[in-house]
Amino acid sequence: MTGALIILGVLVLTGVILKLTHRPDPSAAPRTEERAESDECCGLHAVCEKKAVSADGPLYFDDEELDRYKGRAGGSYDDDEIEQFRNVLYTLLPEDVFAWGAALGRRGIELPETLRDEWVMLCEESSANKPS
Repeated sequence: MTGALIILGVLVLTGVILKLTHRPDPSAAPRTEERAESDECCGLHAVCEKKAVSADGPLYFDDEELDRYKGRAGGSYDDDEIEQFRNVLYTLLPEDVFAWGAALGRRGIELPETLRDEWVMLCEESSANKPS
């Protein structure tokens, strides 16, 4: 019986020491349940998916004319239609760029394929210029 208590004590002590000295790898992705509870970006995407537009957030950014493209594939737009999207994109405030793209998705409007890289670049610039 004494031997079992000694072994148990050693295991508990080892566990406590490991817990106190454990330093997680900062580049490792957080576990799924931690990611779901956190409001901060996990850093695994070009544009953080955690920045989703809230249900009570704006759906329109003075772009009601884009509603006619609901249900269209991103590769099916002609040059004039792409230019309409581009005009809205480049008139947005930097902090609204991501929300606009998310709002388009919520409205069933797919961003033209040729503008996706520009949208991602503007989102990254906006988050890089945010004061910490």
